[in-house]
Amino acid sequence: MHGFSIKRTAALAGSALCAALLAGALPQSASHASGGAPIYLPQWSAAQRQAFYTQDQGSQLIPLAWLRALRHPDGTPFLADQLARYGYLANPQSPQNLPVGFTVNGKQGEQFAGMTCAACHTREIDVNGQPYRIDGGPAISDFQSFLTDLVGAVGRIDADPAAFAAFSADVLGPNASAADRAALKTKVGIWSARESTMVARALPHAEMWGPGRLDAISMIFNRLTGLDIGPAPTYVIADNIKPADAPVRYPFIWNAPRQDHTQWPGFADNGDNLLGLARNLGEVYGVFGTMHPEPSLFRLSRVEFMKGNSANFDGLGRLENLVSVLAPPPWPWAIDSRLQARGAQVFAQNCAGCHGEAPGAHRLGNWSTWKTPVVDVGTDVRQYAILGRTASTGVLNGARVPVIGPDLKGTARQIDMLKVSVLDTILQGGLLQATPQVLQQHRFPLDTPAVTRALDGAFRYPPDPAQPKKYESRVLHGIWATAPYLHNGSVPTLADLLKPAAQRPGSFAVGRNYDLARVGLAAAQPGNRVRVTTLDCTRPDSGNSRCGHEGPGFGTALPEADKAALLEYLKAL
Repeated sequence: MHGFSIKRTAALAGSALCAALLAGALPQSASHASGGAPIYLPQWSAAQRQAFYTQDQGSQLIPLAWLRALRHPDGTPFLADQLARYGYLANPQSPQNLPVGFTVNGKQGEQFAGMTCAACHTREIDVNGQPYRIDGGPAISDFQSFLTDLVGAVGRIDADPAAFAAFSADVLGPNASAADRAALKTKVGIWSARESTMVARALPHAEMWGPGRLDAISMIFNRLTGLDIGPAPTYVIADNIKPADAPVRYPFIWNAPRQDHTQWPGFADNGDNLLGLARNLGEVYGVFGTMHPEPSLFRLSRVEFMKGNSANFDGLGRLENLVSVLAPPPWPWAIDSRLQARGAQVFAQNCAGCHGEAPGAHRLGNWSTWKTPVVDVGTDVRQYAILGRTASTGVLNGARVPVIGPDLKGTARQIDMLKVSVLDTILQGGLLQATPQVLQQHRFPLDTPAVTRALDGAFRYPPDPAQPKKYESRVLHGIWATAPYLHNGSVPTLADLLKPAAQRPGSFAVGRNYDLARVGLAAAQPGNRVRVTTLDCTRPDSGNSRCGHEGPGFGTALPEADKAALLEYLKAL
């Protein structure tokens, strides 16, 4: 098994109901029980924050009426506690009583619940019992447990006639016709068949990721090639779904639009709104966007991508514009100014080469990107193993991106299938539906050849997988609020990251409690049953190695006084 070894210790104290809800999920999360309402850091306005929390981008996870009607085996509603048991954050302003980052789309009576980027990129930390909200920070949520439990809940409805009868009465009303109930049963069966296939094949082990981590690239590949391009009515090609065994921590997203490359391996050009649209559309396809392409003689790409496509391009543009004004979270506690000044010197001497602000690549319409060096620092390389995965192309056989090609054959790399799907969707109408800001940023004519060439680097396969495995190095504003560290979340604090790998913790708790001195996850996480165990440098391809980012130039050999100064500077950065 690739990924963290996750251990869950003694069950939480509390009622039987609480124990049932928290089984296999994150504790210490309901309603900020320890510290009341969160303190919001000054990153943007309240209106911008709420728009980020609720802006639909086209995700269609499950019909909203189904989600409201689902029950746990003991009869409690699946939506109890606004999913806080999985680490998702309450949103008191949600009209549908959904957590932060869960959205609603569709017309009345046919609405879907979905997810948006805020679900994975909003976090809270607790200091002395007081929660602090970090908008754009990596969530400490357990997506695998959430998805597995959701699939299990629908599976019970599909398998148990009595459970289905109660469910259908909730969804359709007690006087629904036999035909309506039969139609609902068919839809439930299709949903269950699709998502249970995904869970069984992509997540064969109960706890592959743990809280705060997700193998997003595998899941995007899996959903696109495994659930979207096969034969109706399920559209499933089961053999295309591979284990999602290269989990990474959620990145922080402030300043993300300014990077000249993105994705942890740096395979995507970035830095303007057109490339941002491609990046975000790929994300929608990975978080339950509906997209079932079909062959077409009327498209240059030979495949129709817009029919029934649920992507909300206007919403994607609005989200990108919101993220572009999201400020890094300022350190809200005292800073030792003299120590900070010394730390600035240490940073300049040891860190600025990779993590300092430097001009990046020029993008059409945007001349102010930051350089995002993609370098080999000896960290875990598992994510590279998935980038070369191939799959059957299904209905995408013969599809191409006009102008740049080439045609997809019967088997192709999944990353190439994603590129074709995303770029052709944009060319076939997605760009015209995006917000005006996406169009206004560009100074070139928005014709097909110009747009295609501008998007060519949106998904770039590493030219030689045998070469050193490199990951992006970002500007570190707000880095204090983004623990755990390294791309796979294998180091709990910045203080630990300044130690050689052999001295970093092999096991640590994951939760909200924050250590001001060590800058990261506190060692004690009261009420949290989750501990993760990482591996040393003998398994750098395991997905959970804490190795790398050590030696000359990485701060691990600095005198302790310089390390303390550097930490003080990073708090204020």
